[in-house]
Amino acid sequence: MLFSFAPWVMLLVPLVTSHIFHTSVERVTAANSTKKQYTTHWYNQTLDHFTFTTQKQFRQKYLVNDTFWDSSGGPIFFYTGNEGDIEAFTENSGFMWDIAPEFGAMLVFAEHRYYGESLPFGADPMSKDPLKVGYLSSSQALADYVDLISFLRKTIVGASQSPVITFGGSYGGMLAGWMRTKYPHIVQGAIAASAPIAQFTTPCDAFGRIVTSDFSAAAPNSSCSSAIRASWSALDRVSLLPNTTGLSWLNSNFHLCPTSLLTSAANISTIKSYLTDLWTNLAMMDYPYPTSFLAPLPANPVVAVCQHLSQPYSNDTELLELVFKAVDVYFNYTGQAKCLNLMEEDGIGADMWSYQACTEMVMPFCYDGTNDMFEASPWDLAMYTKECQATWGPAAVPQPALANSLYGGRDLASATNIVFSNGLLDPWSSGGVLKSSGTQGGVVAIIIPEGAHHLDLRGSNPADPVSVIQARKQERAYIDKWIKNSNMGKYKKYKANKRKISLL
Repeated sequence: MLFSFAPWVMLLVPLVTSHIFHTSVERVTAANSTKKQYTTHWYNQTLDHFTFTTQKQFRQKYLVNDTFWDSSGGPIFFYTGNEGDIEAFTENSGFMWDIAPEFGAMLVFAEHRYYGESLPFGADPMSKDPLKVGYLSSSQALADYVDLISFLRKTIVGASQSPVITFGGSYGGMLAGWMRTKYPHIVQGAIAASAPIAQFTTPCDAFGRIVTSDFSAAAPNSSCSSAIRASWSALDRVSLLPNTTGLSWLNSNFHLCPTSLLTSAANISTIKSYLTDLWTNLAMMDYPYPTSFLAPLPANPVVAVCQHLSQPYSNDTELLELVFKAVDVYFNYTGQAKCLNLMEEDGIGADMWSYQACTEMVMPFCYDGTNDMFEASPWDLAMYTKECQATWGPAAVPQPALANSLYGGRDLASATNIVFSNGLLDPWSSGGVLKSSGTQGGVVAIIIPEGAHHLDLRGSNPADPVSVIQARKQERAYIDKWIKNSNMGKYKKYKANKRKISLL
């Protein structure tokens, strides 16, 4: 995940970074990746697939597990990497690992250009030079995956006629679906989990309303979301108390780290941005079992924080004390954190998403403070453009219509063999595909009422709700159908036998 949503990148350019799309899966770092077995490979990837102005190449990382692979043409399950280190996705896409044995599948996880270690211009990927950063786009990334898949089919003995099924969650889910719509001759099907392919044209307030709904349902009489709604003005009032007494109170009671201390009332926007992202992250990661992405979290973390926020209060400081208790669940569940760092930097190599959000991935977000629990904030494309250019240079002009022009949004009449899954607890479902196409072989929408962000792409867990168990069963059935109907390699024989049987 992110989309202009930046839950984990706290920069000082609020409109550019307050909605940078990152997801829970991307926060896990390679250092903690110890469970899955894979080998690391590098492919000399083409920098520019669409013009004839450069012959430059770069090293693209991809990870492979062939433990379960049927080398006589078994399928390839290909993860279309998101905006982060590829090891993170490898570790947290357990569904692929769970079903690989039954399909005899090879697992391939490809890293997205400009993220992780797949850096076309080396250690200085955040250059504002458009001749360097301008090659970062979803179109170029898709072409990377096409080239890599073609390379694998050509060089791996037994894979020349292997069907390929793409998988992805969040932005990776968008890429997985777009791979099938743009390159149906390369991939035979796609599982696109929590993929907000229509977020570019979705009403800007829809995202915040879903987050609010999650918190409203977590405590009686919407008391939790009401407390959050009231906290924004409480922060303002406390920050304006005379002689900086309010700022001192906030610094002390929120246990802010030295680098995050508030020194003027204007700094209150920093803590507001942090809280906005925090509430959103919790909605996205509202899983039914403990997880440890951004930080260790309990099962059903929205309920956990709302146990504090639903308590009564009689003044601003009492309310803000409840807010901090809720925040403490998020950043200090283990009790090991010494202070709250409002400026925590991204540790997963996902900084470049800001550039994508400032060019092609322009997803409008707004809040009205009445129908949602956030502080009122309109969508202002002119201001957004100004701040994007201040960050990335004058060439970084947001193009709000570009993604829809390239990929069609929800206009999927000609698309086939794609499952779009969405959890209704996930705010990104606001931009997801929620209705099947109705045509044979067309797009299938799977709804997971109790699901948070791409829950179905995670590995099975005893605490999984029935709805996600059923969703995975459906996804397996569609994958089986796509592979057997691919008319590729060993599956040509399958179709021939099927025809003979039908004639008997």
